[in-house]
Amino acid sequence: MHRRQLLNLLLVSPLFTLPFTASATQIRNARLWRSDDKLRLVFDLSGPVNYKTFSLTAPERLIIDLSGAGLSGDFSQLVLKNSGITSIRSGHFGKADTRIVLDLATPMQLTSFLLPPQDGQGHRLVLDLTSATQVPHPIAAAPRPLVDRAHPKRDIIVVVDPGHGGKDPGAIGSKGQREKDVVLSIAQLLAKRLKREKGFDVKLVRNDDFFVPLRKRVEIAHKHNADMFISVHADAAPRITASGASVYALSEGGATSATARFMAQRENGADLLGATSLLNLKDKDPMLAGVILDMSMNATIASSLQLGSSILGSLEGITSLHQKRVEQAGFAVLKSPDVPSILVETGFISNARDSARLVTARHQQAVAEGLFLGLQRYFQKNPPVNSYMAWVQEQKHNQA
Repeated sequence: MHRRQLLNLLLVSPLFTLPFTASATQIRNARLWRSDDKLRLVFDLSGPVNYKTFSLTAPERLIIDLSGAGLSGDFSQLVLKNSGITSIRSGHFGKADTRIVLDLATPMQLTSFLLPPQDGQGHRLVLDLTSATQVPHPIAAAPRPLVDRAHPKRDIIVVVDPGHGGKDPGAIGSKGQREKDVVLSIAQLLAKRLKREKGFDVKLVRNDDFFVPLRKRVEIAHKHNADMFISVHADAAPRITASGASVYALSEGGATSATARFMAQRENGADLLGATSLLNLKDKDPMLAGVILDMSMNATIASSLQLGSSILGSLEGITSLHQKRVEQAGFAVLKSPDVPSILVETGFISNARDSARLVTARHQQAVAEGLFLGLQRYFQKNPPVNSYMAWVQEQKHNQA
């Protein structure tokens, strides 16, 4: 059997320098280039670093969080005029991290990657920013651009499933907020973001207010040969004090918590699913079929847990987390034996604070961006075979 490879916010004060510590990676310098189609910002680092990025609107900002990193240089020498960046701010974030904020004149799309030491240069974090309104103003050529040689470069297929819909409104908030409306908006924003990113294609299980049975949702993922399936929810919890986002993967055994068990029972209802029907095992010996199914399911759950962890990391800082680990339970909608699948609770609509935020366009956009960044980060580490992202990673490796 062939199995696809897969896979609060505190904005800081204006720029200042952090104390140097011997153990922390230091951000030593920043350099800026413009070309006809993009702006490249490079941070020179004293060593390797882990980082994450996300964007915010109203006003437009790009956020870069570097774990365990300090700032020994500054950005005052950068010429930002006509770059689309109006200012760069930085500051201490968390226990020993640095947050860099790029204030933007207009929305910009970000692609980022790390480069190891080579050609006399040290570690670098590279940010490529593109905008439809960016004014071409070349200063210098970007270093070592990727050459788009012949390559299959297939898109990564992501199936986004807005929970509930139609006759099933999902959970209802104290002021009448309906889960099905909130998650449809977030899912549509996530789909738009994925469509803007080269190397991704996205399919929505529903793009309007209609009901889709759980079995059908999983079948849609298989119909489109999905590399990943993400179901978006904003449920009610047993306690109205429960709040924050959480991520769930399938468990073939018991649930990892009482809340996980409650959520799975609530979502599944009577629409239960047998995973064996989704694999072509009819001509196999029953014992062999069982072994194949177990192996595939175990590998898929492992990938789902890794994907879920990446999503949680991106949502942290955008919203509070109900659980800081990926929970597991027997969600019927996740029972796909060969497509890594997760269910994201973006918050609890039964909680007054969560509900008030979930219905705002700004928070929905931020959550959608967090989901996108978690997906992107996962696939950068686990690019499917013959995908565009796998080709990009290969080019970076060859340049190292």
